[in-house]
Amino acid sequence: MIGYAFCGSFCTHKKSVEELKKLKAKGYEILPIMSNNVFETDTRFGTAEELIKTVEEITENKVVHTIVDAEPLGPKISLDALIVSPCTGNSLAKIARGITDTSVTMATKAHLRSDRPTVLALCSNDALSANLQNISILLERKNVFFVPMKQDDPNGKPHSLVCDFSLLDKTLEGAMKGKQIQPLFI
Repeated sequence: MIGYAFCGSFCTHKKSVEELKKLKAKGYEILPIMSNNVFETDTRFGTAEELIKTVEEITENKVVHTIVDAEPLGPKISLDALIVSPCTGNSLAKIARGITDTSVTMATKAHLRSDRPTVLALCSNDALSANLQNISILLERKNVFFVPMKQDDPNGKPHSLVCDFSLLDKTLEGAMKGKQIQPLFI
């Protein structure tokens, strides 16, 4: 079973859901996880209720959205891999520093304790500034793998990085073999 966690980069949820569909079509059993913000927040990109319904229909599983429900993912509920897609800069920083105050960060902490792969699909406006050190920390961490990423708007948002969602599947395959796909920055 694969854990698939959503953080609050709301403008990228549509792309992430498309990748979720592809993984399900390949036959993966998927446990969806959402941060509380994603689970409860309506935005100009859609309502929380619509996203929850879509994700639960695709995965055929209820969304894990509380810290209490996420804590067993690792010691009691064994996942083959965990994907955080999208992974915001906020969640990235918390994962790098061991802060577990959301369902996604708790799921990640619990999962990493089991020495299994975690794939981060980073989408952050501050990746090349405030979060650059956190990327570095996680690049050195065992069992953490990044979906290759690029600057989405070097002139308008010079510190922003967004993953190439189309490489999520390939990143997962590499991670399951203990390999970071390259190039990391495209």
